[in-house]
Parts: sequence; structure tokens; C-alpha cells
Amino acid sequence: MPQQTNPLTKPIVWTVASSDSGGGAGIQADLHSFKALECHGCSVIAAITAQNSVGITAYECVSPALFLAQLNCLLEDMPPQVIKIGLIPNSNFLAQLSLWLTQHKSAYQFKVVADPVFSSSTGACFIEQGLLTIWRQQLLPLIDLITPNLPELALLSDLPKQSIAQQVTQLFTWGTTAVLVTGGHDTSTLDVIDRLYVNKSELTTQPILSLYNSRLNTVHTHGTGCVLASSIAAALAQDYPLTDAVILGNASVQHALSAAYATGKGAGCVQLNSWPVKVESFPRLNVRDNLTSTAPFAAMQRPIGLYPVVDNSDWLQDLAPYGADTLQLRIKAGSNMEIEQQITTAVALSRKHNLQLFINDYWQLAIKHNAYGVHLGQEDLQTADLEAIRTAGLRLGVSTHSYLELLTAIELQPSYIALGHIFATDTKKMPSKPQGLVKLARYASLCQHIPTVAIGGINEGKLLAVLSTGVDGVAVVSAITAQPQPAQAFIQLKRLIEQHASENYNANYA
Repeated sequence: MPQQTNPLTKPIVWTVASSDSGGGAGIQADLHSFKALECHGCSVIAAITAQNSVGITAYECVSPALFLAQLNCLLEDMPPQVIKIGLIPNSNFLAQLSLWLTQHKSAYQFKVVADPVFSSSTGACFIEQGLLTIWRQQLLPLIDLITPNLPELALLSDLPKQSIAQQVTQLFTWGTTAVLVTGGHDTSTLDVIDRLYVNKSELTTQPILSLYNSRLNTVHTHGTGCVLASSIAAALAQDYPLTDAVILGNASVQHALSAAYATGKGAGCVQLNSWPVKVESFPRLNVRDNLTSTAPFAAMQRPIGLYPVVDNSDWLQDLAPYGADTLQLRIKAGSNMEIEQQITTAVALSRKHNLQLFINDYWQLAIKHNAYGVHLGQEDLQTADLEAIRTAGLRLGVSTHSYLELLTAIELQPSYIALGHIFATDTKKMPSKPQGLVKLARYASLCQHIPTVAIGGINEGKLLAVLSTGVDGVAVVSAITAQPQPAQAFIQLKRLIEQHASENYNANYA
């Protein structure tokens, strides 16, 4: 049955693959990656290879009985959230695995990520009679994501002279759910471009996500395919959505490549030793291609600090005497005339009290009345005229709830990025799960020179823990507006933020 989440355990991820005696790929690379991404890794070994950095001299499969015993033994006591499939050089084993997955996948509700290894980087071939047929007819329908490089895609699709889209479509006709085509073999482009295709999307011939990475100048690339697939599997086990898991897998490879090292006479190894947290490791989405300017939005004039989100202009008048500095007006209801009147009044009050006022959603009215800034969610980013907002000199704040949304926001270079929702909240219906403090810290580390604001379920008791993640500001709603004495609640929160800022400054510059 499906595993229940236990905060005292780690997600369990299996690798069903072969052993690399050189330690750079296969089972060894998978287990390293699982550990780096904070999962518990289990291994089902199909074959043992004799290999080093120069090449593979021999390999031998385990017995069929032992292969099956590993699967059943682990399932009995340590069922997986995700299974990663790597090199299985025996067609009988592949058929046995397909049957086993058919019997257990639905009941245990685990996901399957496959790296279709048909040859080694040193030239060894692992294709025996019937192997590709089993992949196509039996295994692909059971796979949630497959991660072929360009030669593997051409071979598996049996369409070597057709386009990538046609090859991917062929894999879809055989039943796989999603295909991540890695672009490292395409040397015609300056960037390495990985493309994610999903069978359930309306346009299956178009990638739903394209990831651009600078090509790193290193010969030490042994194990990149293993790290990619196993990192994606680990991220899925951590309950990230598919797009975020693919982004994390991509970043893990770049992170591992940046620290690649020589091991012998041939190509050296990549090895993932920690969660990727540097923005340089993460891919570009090239969302700015549709914009006419590459300039950043206007910067904040003062630090964000405490950031009340209010639904009425009266709150500006109420909080300004107590030192309110940055606020957001988020109007939930009203006629067009009433909404515009609220914004007109709020902008006038912001000028009177020198407030950094952001208008939520109503960017046309924010421009019309020359507000300090506008705050947009991800859906509004798709329809708002960002160039008009920039040209008008307004600041831009952007909501994010995932790696995909965060990378999109970073490329736009807004005035600040909101990270949420951190804890469960009743003030707004959210489609995503609470991010928590660990994710918040990871997201904040990627924003570098763009100020960050944490939002969602934050109150006085959680405030200092949130600030310790490195965010620049904290947005609150009910922690002020739903309190019996809102002004006193505001004063206390502001005092705690200023105290934390002072202590942090003294610790860094004393």
C-alpha cells in the first residue's frame, strides 16, 4: 500500500541498475545522488561490471532468482516512493522487471524514472536480442519519466532520421507519460538544452519546458546521465512536481559537473555531494525572449522588513503612524468604480506618509494613478504588460511557489520576489502545499541581489524562524488584520524584525 509520510524518516528511492566498479556511474552514482538529495537509497543490482575510467572489460548479470529476490525483499519492508531504472543489459531481466512493475506499481503507487542506458561513454554496447522490443512494448507503458539523450532517443524510437518531436511522439504511442530529452550531444548550440515533453499536454509535439545551461568545459563527465535520472527520482520522492523535479535534476548535474574531477587515465567523474543551492547551477528558461528590454525593474528605495498585506485603504491610515513603510493593497471584492476609488485613496495616502505601496493585480490602475509598485501572481504575469509597468517606473513584486516559478521571476529581475506559502493559511486558497522553512531557505539563496519576501501563515511565534532563512522581508495578513489590537500586533512584529536585523548586522560586522 502507499507509504505514509513520517517526519522522522527519509523518502525511500530504489535504483534498479548495474554496479560500476570505477565508482563514477551506475548504482554507485545513484546512491550518492539519493544521499545528496536527502533520500534513503536502496539498490537492486542487475549486473556487475569490471570497469575503470578507460572502459569496461567485462560484465556479468546476477542470477534471475537473486534479481527477483532483491525486488521482493525490499518491497516487503522498504517500499519505494520512486524507482529509478538504469543499465539492465539482459532482456530476460527487463521482461521480469516489467512484469514485477505491472504487479506492484498500482498497489504501492510508486513512480518510475528510467535512464535508457544502451551503451557506455567508452563505447561498450549493452543491446542484446529482444532488449529494445521489451523496452518499447512492456516497459515504456510503466514509466512516468524517461530521460534519453539524443542517440538513445533515436535508437529507442526506431526513427533515427526523424525529428525529435516525431521520436518523442513515437515513445508516447508506446505508452510512456513524459520524456526529458537531454541535449548534451548536440554540439551545434552554445548552450545545452534539455526539453521536457508530457503526453497529457495539449501539444505533445512541443516541450512544456526547455532548460538552457552553459556548456561547461570539462572532459570529466562520467556519470551525468545517472546523476540526472537519480536526482529527478529523489526530487519526485521529496514530493516536488515533475517540472520542479526536472529542474532540480538539471541543476544537480550542473552542480556535479562544476566539481568534476579526474580519477584515472580516462574521463573523470561527476559526483553530487549536496543539494544545489547556487543560482549558477540552475538552468535558464529564456522567458525574457518575449520582452523588448533586458533592464531590471526599478529597485526598492528602502529595505522591505515588515510587509502588511491589507484589503482596504483605511489600513494605510491606521498603520502609518506606527512606522509602516511597505504595504500591499490586495482588494478582494468591489465594483470597478469602488476598486479604482480604493486605489486612488491608497496612492494618495502612500504619498502623504511616504509609503512603498504595491497594488495587487490591478496593474493598469497602478500605472494610471502612478503607484509605487504592482504585485503580480504567476497567472497575471502571462497577461500583464510588463514593459508598460517598467516604462512607467513602477516597482514589480512577483509571487512564486516553486522552482519553476522562481526561475521565471529571477529572469524578469523584479523589484522583489515573494516566496510562499510557507505555512498553512486560511486567508487565501492555495493550490500548492506549504513550502516550509527548508525550501524557503533554498529558494532565498537563489535570489542573490533581488530582495525576497516570505509569505503565508506567518505569525509572531514563527517570525524569527522565517527570518533566519535569509529572507529580506516578511509579509503578513491575519497576523495584523485579524488581531483584536492590530496596531499593537504591528508594533510587536516590527520590533522583532528590527531587533533581528540589528543582531544580524552586529554578528556580521562587529
